[in-house]
Amino acid sequence: MIKRHLEKKLRQWAGQYPVVTVTGPRQSGKTTLCKAVFADKPYLSLEDLDNRSFASQDPRGFLSEIPDGAVLDEIQYAPQLLSYIQTLVDEQNQPGMFILTGSRQFEMMEPVAQSLAGRTAVARLLPFSYAELYGKEKPASVNHMLYAGFYPRIHDQQLNPTEALSFYTSTYVERDVRQLLAVSDLDRFETFLQLCAGRTGQLLNMHSLGGECGVSHNTIKSWLSVLQASGIIRLLRPWHANIGKRLVKSPKLYFLDTGLACFLLGIHKPEHLTGHPLRGELFETFAVAEAIKQRVHAGLDERLWFYRDSNGNEVDLLAGNEAALSAWEIKSAMTVSSDFFKGLTVLAKNIPALGSKSIIYCGDRKTKRNDVTLIPWHAIGKIFIP
Repeated sequence: MIKRHLEKKLRQWAGQYPVVTVTGPRQSGKTTLCKAVFADKPYLSLEDLDNRSFASQDPRGFLSEIPDGAVLDEIQYAPQLLSYIQTLVDEQNQPGMFILTGSRQFEMMEPVAQSLAGRTAVARLLPFSYAELYGKEKPASVNHMLYAGFYPRIHDQQLNPTEALSFYTSTYVERDVRQLLAVSDLDRFETFLQLCAGRTGQLLNMHSLGGECGVSHNTIKSWLSVLQASGIIRLLRPWHANIGKRLVKSPKLYFLDTGLACFLLGIHKPEHLTGHPLRGELFETFAVAEAIKQRVHAGLDERLWFYRDSNGNEVDLLAGNEAALSAWEIKSAMTVSSDFFKGLTVLAKNIPALGSKSIIYCGDRKTKRNDVTLIPWHAIGKIFIP
């Protein structure tokens, strides 16, 4: 089993809170991780109809069989159980009694927040980060890495990424989207998914998306919310000193897995990426998703933005706070150009609190030019964790 960086926080929180809730997209490895970290606890999946029926019809009887707690998988299938868990953990007052997992964040988090407020730590597990998956061994190439993506099952089982992601998309659409949104026209939603993939790494324009899909602005907003809650995409907000303006300006859309984005774009072999018009955006998607995964798996707030001014000067990624920001420009070229530094130079003039400045690129040498660090793609490691 590949060691997950979230394990450290899970162990810490299980020693501090009576309940730890683990969320994340389907196939991100939640069950595998929780069973490994909490191997001494009984494991019960509420996707199992017998367990679900027992928990729903006789919650007290169900919990009486696990008096010291358990790992309860897919807790959203028996939300009424949470009130009884609350009573039990209040009586026992023991840390780490229950480990709850679930993939449907919409259905799961509201009852968890209502019943277990103050009693649970909430952890998020995303697909493998670069360091988790590759360690010190580089993938065959940037194109192979982007194409295969980072979903654990693909790598654990040595699956064909195109086939596996085809099944993943079908399952996701059928199980989650249809039940959450009651989407009657699945073909239209699949078109929406493909259009989103074509916009990864780009400014979000919901009116344009709605026009191409033939649905309303409100429908697009609802569909995007589900993709975010399901861990498929993330919307990155622009940095602005005025937080009000920061929240209302157009965000950029990113997929959290480049393999899924590639599949939806019809990229079915690594070599299809050579010369592809969206290769730069997909490489940027990889780096931004890596920043999100590194911070989430370390138990940190994301606190990530991009910078764009009225003159079109842009820096792809900022992290930190008003007192100290770090900035990264992301380029898919192997050769460093003077143009790479333009956005960082403008940013440094406009933000006095700017700290470290870096460029992530597809070359192999880590070096420094003036006050900018050049980071090769395979050294992305833990650079986004302070």
